[in-house]
Amino acid sequence: MQLLPDPVRRLAAWCAVLLLVAGIGWVGVRLCGEFRTAVTPVLLALLGTALLGPLYRRLVRAGVQASVAAGLTCVAVVAVVGGAVYIVVAALIDTGDQIIASLRDAAKSVAQHFGAAGTGLDDLATNARKLLSRFGGTAASNVISGVSVVGESLAMAVLALLLVFFFLRDSHRAVEVLRAVAPGGTADILEAVARRAFQAVEGFMRGTTLIALIDAVCITVGLLILQVPGAVGLGALVFVGAYIPYLGAFLSGAVAVLVALADRGFVIALWVVGVVVAVQVLEGHVLQPVIQSRTMQMHPAVVMLAITAGASVAGILGMLLAVPLTAAAFGVVQELRTRYAAPSETSGSGSSGSSGSGDTPPGASPDTPPAAPPDS
Repeated sequence: MQLLPDPVRRLAAWCAVLLLVAGIGWVGVRLCGEFRTAVTPVLLALLGTALLGPLYRRLVRAGVQASVAAGLTCVAVVAVVGGAVYIVVAALIDTGDQIIASLRDAAKSVAQHFGAAGTGLDDLATNARKLLSRFGGTAASNVISGVSVVGESLAMAVLALLLVFFFLRDSHRAVEVLRAVAPGGTADILEAVARRAFQAVEGFMRGTTLIALIDAVCITVGLLILQVPGAVGLGALVFVGAYIPYLGAFLSGAVAVLVALADRGFVIALWVVGVVVAVQVLEGHVLQPVIQSRTMQMHPAVVMLAITAGASVAGILGMLLAVPLTAAAFGVVQELRTRYAAPSETSGSGSSGSSGSGDTPPGASPDTPPAAPPDS
């Protein structure tokens, strides 16, 4: 006996499914938080494998042994990432005093034109060093915890690098392992879902890297033309920040404007603002649609929500991982929709079109076997 109408029962079923998915997701997030020291290197290694896979495969096709190719790829990563970090840190340290001095001079010039409001800015710039010294004293008092955090980060980075090596070298065994652990007859579905998820992450990483490289080159050229100090380091910062969509570009662009204001003055800083805005317009209207439209079909609102959720869960690391994980989830959903929508579409086409094809027996009724001999 049906006590509830059919629409209400459908709604209750969907609510139960949503609650189940939300509960599993919450438990998964909590478990990842508890085991973040092990989970974070695995996720970073997957991103690195998705990005470096093409280079590794080219080396293997060129005749390089698999272990040697994976080792060379990891060495290249260490050289590129370490060099970029060194350039960024050195450039920012060299211009740090100039930034503070320029802010103070800019506040004084604003005070001459705007009176009391400018005086407030002047006081803020004057007290900047005092605020920084207080912050430094607080950080120094917690130096032991800071050292432990640095040690943990270094350990996770080394583990992630080792995992990248093994993921690259043994990537051909991943499908065999997935099919071996798949329950029942779900091996094909599990393999297809895993491939689609990894392809989504790989497309995001390759597209984002290409866009980041173009942004960094354009902004570096603009800063060199405007003779802004540390142009190469600021370009490297733009490249790193591009892996955090929208927010990373804003932060790296703000640092470039600040450095230009420190050394070249207000007018050049405005020109830097124009360069940064022009590059972002180029990215948003040309690069993003052309490069990433084929690999990651996600609305900007979804990207922003993913970044916000990632930041609330795991801070900067969550912001970095949020978009590729969301892209992987979208890939999984698309694969499942394609697989489970195909039978209904094919059955609909079969009823309206030819009725004697060889694709009908799996879903055919017991009346179909007698009809087979005439076709044969």
